Amino acid sequence: MMNSSPSACMELKEGTHVAKCVLMPGDPLRAKYIAEHYLENPVLFNDVRNMLGYTGTYEGKEVSVMGSGMGVPSLTLYVHELFNFFGVESVIRVGSAGALQDDVHVRDVVIAMSASTNSGCVGAYDLPGFPAPTADYGMLRRAVAAAEEMGVTADVGSVYTSDYFYHPDPEVNKKARALGLLAVEMETAGLYMTAMQNHKKALSILTISDHIFTGEALSATERQDSFHEMMEIALKTAVGE
Repeated sequence: MMNSSPSACMELKEGTHVAKCVLMPGDPLRAKYIAEHYLENPVLFNDVRNMLGYTGTYEGKEVSVMGSGMGVPSLTLYVHELFNFFGVESVIRVGSAGALQDDVHVRDVVIAMSASTNSGCVGAYDLPGFPAPTADYGMLRRAVAAAEEMGVTADVGSVYTSDYFYHPDPEVNKKARALGLLAVEMETAGLYMTAMQNHKKALSILTISDHIFTGEALSATERQDSFHEMMEIALKTAVGE
């Protein structure tokens, strides 16, 4: 599907299109890796600003993958355009996160039911109080079922989306931990709010790469193994759309 409105940061290459469901890692080179290692016959549809996007097939169904950049502002820009200009119906974030709770371990997959945040994205909707950025339940249910079928440990619950990688308050992670939030990352709340605004669907599936309080972290090899588990869950969820 060609875009029907001018796009600020995307331009489809001639003869290409975007699938109805898009997987979004932060790193565009990770999007390239996913396309080359998980999709059949991937075709590059966008490389504006080097934010690589590909469409291919998985188990016979079309799936796209595209980088989002880091943080809420970058991700929401691309997701808004995918939803409004390119016919996309659902987006699955695939990324890493830092564990906050003692029973969330490195290598675990976290499926984010909702996301608390310090981002201004929740204050833009003129709703008394604050909206609650929440995943699509159907996608959440399929992801949990896929993890169970694969025998993968998946922690399901709320995460904390921060606009700061280096937060000026040294106690902020302790506060998030005290609320029972499972992990901290930088995009999920923005994804969920953009999906809710546009009446589309979204889910965030995360791999725990390190633990904020214990200092435990995955090696490069362990990161790759855990990334594979997350990707299989995401792809099984995508083909169910």
